[in-house]
Amino acid sequence: MAGRRRREKAQRPKQGLWRTLIQVIGELLITCGVILLLFVVWELWWTNIDANNAQQRAVSQFAQDFQGPLIPQPPGTPADFGSPVVMDAPTADGTVFGVVYIPRFGSSYSRPLVEGTTQAQLDTLGLGRYGATSMPGAVGNFAVAGHRQTHGAVLDSIHTLVPGDKIYVQTKDGYYTYVFRNNQIVMPSQGNVLLPVPTQKGAEPVERFMTMTSCNPRFGAEERIIAYSVMDSWQPASAGPPAAIAAQVAANAKG
Repeated sequence: MAGRRRREKAQRPKQGLWRTLIQVIGELLITCGVILLLFVVWELWWTNIDANNAQQRAVSQFAQDFQGPLIPQPPGTPADFGSPVVMDAPTADGTVFGVVYIPRFGSSYSRPLVEGTTQAQLDTLGLGRYGATSMPGAVGNFAVAGHRQTHGAVLDSIHTLVPGDKIYVQTKDGYYTYVFRNNQIVMPSQGNVLLPVPTQKGAEPVERFMTMTSCNPRFGAEERIIAYSVMDSWQPASAGPPAAIAAQVAANAKG
């Protein structure tokens, strides 16, 4: 009997040590879980708030510097403005040179158009132009990239576009109206979507394309979703904005 009590007594410290070890591991797992949760909140919530503020400031600054009327021309005004004016490409990455309006994404949707597609541009200013592609209004492929779920989520609704939707691009020279055609899911390595004629190597462009690229699926990055549009018309800054975006153009100018 005495021997059994001695054995039980000898085992107690070991059992206490084991319980302590489990408790410590449990606390560490809880701490890791809290840190992971905070990171998710920061990534999906705070980066959007921070980027949205920066993008709104950039849009407001562009609108205040823009030279041109803020109201559209009266209905029935002749609308043949000749070949579109194409501005020179910015010489420095990070330069905001336009604003993109996509009514399908909401009546107030307007995002800055910036030169460059590195994290420095996309994480802060939204829609970045691929430097090797065309400028708005030019024959060829004007291609941009944007985040889908973080840092402003500028292309979160890219999958909702339907054929015929209008995409408006405003630069200092005027407004370029593109019409959405179709989208495509590709692997990240498929860079031929940026060719002058998207996906057609060696083809000579005769149309004015706009290509938007983003991650797919919405909360992943295993693929890319590509949205293709073709330019339908353009109008100089002196003609005022297209009626469909006139209210938002005016709102941007007010800051």
